Amino acid sequence: MSDLLETRGLTVELPTPSGWVRPVNDVSLRIAEGESLGLVGESGSGKTMLSLALMGLLPPGARVSGEATLAADASPRKLMALSEREWRDVRGGEIAMIFQEPMTSLNPVMRIGAQIEEAIRAHQPKLAVSEVKRKAIDALRRAAIPEPESRAQQFPHQLSGGLRQRAMIAMALAAGPRVLIADEPTTALDVTVQKQILHLLDRLRRELKLGLLFITHDLGVVAQVAERVAVMYAGRIIEEGPARDVLTKPKHPYTQGLLKASPTLRRGALTPIPGVVPQLTALPPGCAFEPRCELRRSDCVTEVPALRAAGENHKARCVLV
Repeated sequence: MSDLLETRGLTVELPTPSGWVRPVNDVSLRIAEGESLGLVGESGSGKTMLSLALMGLLPPGARVSGEATLAADASPRKLMALSEREWRDVRGGEIAMIFQEPMTSLNPVMRIGAQIEEAIRAHQPKLAVSEVKRKAIDALRRAAIPEPESRAQQFPHQLSGGLRQRAMIAMALAAGPRVLIADEPTTALDVTVQKQILHLLDRLRRELKLGLLFITHDLGVVAQVAERVAVMYAGRIIEEGPARDVLTKPKHPYTQGLLKASPTLRRGALTPIPGVVPQLTALPPGCAFEPRCELRRSDCVTEVPALRAAGENHKARCVLV
């Protein structure tokens, strides 16, 4: 499989009253055609900021270094070098994003069908009105929305949470992107609807050969949808590998802690990770997880560990590997 999206040393810096911080720090990832990569971490670990960098939606004043290459067509694009005019072609047309809360992402005073038609016209302005409407209905049908013709005439508040998320998926895929970023798309949904959305995303990934970046803090969810998993902590990738290896044989103490803190049918009491994620303005000089780690050693304090081989296609940023 060829890589659709690859980042190398991607770093995002933001200005704050306390100085510059790095919510994304030296991140290198790749997503192949038809592959799903799960990005896992606590709130504040940098997952969403990474996705915004890949969509060209960073806040004003942000500084970006490193590379992000999108090879969705014959000529690969260096995303971090795009102008805003070039981003408009890429955003939605080649790489699209499903946001966490559909009710705040959808326009409350526009009908669902009109919003999807607007996304199609932005990338295919020469299409006839009838063809745009047909494509919008097809997008709703592909997202498994029942009675798509009547749903297209409804407003967001008239749909359930699950249908709103399906409408967001339809809108994201309407213009035919090759890479899809899903930022915690099942967080506000009940368990039954959550499972349906996960199955829908997995089916669409296979059918359309999408590169899927699935962002979540829930290890149970990522186990259902991802082939590979990358664990993020304080802006850095601290473990990456096949989902089965990372979730059953984790090598980094942070990943091990996340698994112990996740509810299962077999285990009763949960074991929380002590402490909190460090502030980006006051990161430790060495391993960012060192203050919370029960296995820390003296060399953890002095320098940031490199990603080390922990198995076949499995890496972890820990001196114990």
